[in-house]
Amino acid sequence: MPITGDQAREIEAQRRTRSETRRATVPALEEILYEPIPVLDHGFVRVIDYMGDDAAIVQAARVSYGRGTKQVSTDRGLINYLMRHRHTSPFEMCEIKLHVKLPIFVARQWIRHRTANVNEYSARYSILDREFYLPDSEKLALKKTLAQQPALFEQLSMAEATAAQSTTNRQGREAALDPAAAAEAVRKMREVANRAFTAYDQLLGEGGRPAVARELARIVLPLSTYTQWYWKIDLHNLLHFLALRADPHAQYEIRAYAEVIFDIVRRWVPLTAAAFEDYRLHAVTLSARAREVVRRMIAGERVTQETSGLSSGEWRELLAALDLPSPE
Repeated sequence: MPITGDQAREIEAQRRTRSETRRATVPALEEILYEPIPVLDHGFVRVIDYMGDDAAIVQAARVSYGRGTKQVSTDRGLINYLMRHRHTSPFEMCEIKLHVKLPIFVARQWIRHRTANVNEYSARYSILDREFYLPDSEKLALKKTLAQQPALFEQLSMAEATAAQSTTNRQGREAALDPAAAAEAVRKMREVANRAFTAYDQLLGEGGRPAVARELARIVLPLSTYTQWYWKIDLHNLLHFLALRADPHAQYEIRAYAEVIFDIVRRWVPLTAAAFEDYRLHAVTLSARAREVVRRMIAGERVTQETSGLSSGEWRELLAALDLPSPE
């Protein structure tokens, strides 16, 4: 994640600036304001601005005139209630603006969350740096193991990199590649990306060659190329983003960003972050039939997939959700 001298001076100037305000501020978030937090090999996330805090959510729910004399424990109870019962509008009162540097293929997944305001770096007007994402061939993927063991996922989620295509999930990776095969795959990725950037430089008129318009020269670049954007979103929709992208089943590269952003959320709204982890991120939703199966199990009945009324896929998901062993 190279930051130029000019960029470092600009960030330092931002961090030196102080403004008097009557608005609520969060000291833990102020500590990292404007600082780039590294993600992947060249990416980062920076907090540019924010509005609101845990108290603002409580205030919106109560429609009160100020913070009042309520205790933190009371605020925690109300936030837990709002999260538990999916009363989402109070969380929409908080917003955050992030500066994100990310590979284009990650951005194309990310932009599917259409509830944010986005302004992206334009390669029509500016020249892109020779920066592209390469997975780490020495850290082989652990997709199956991590998905099945959340505790291990917490320890090793950043270790996933190059892996073979899943045979059951068209969107995912499965078994780890052989180290030699992984190294060869990364070598090919680097070779292709370097060739593409060389062509890009030549099309821009490097070495006295006639230049092609930037908006056309960019079309030779790979999806691993880094782009940047400002991304502003309210807290309710940010939590929905995290519920999908911080999940163990999400693609590693976007999950790496989600984990960094979730750490930012913990600094910003710690009561909300704790409620989100408890009632959303680590919670389980059961269908009516699955709930009936659990009721029968609690009553002491031995339930099998054949007697459950669930499909084989639903049955496997229920056992995984309940941390029960799957019969061979």
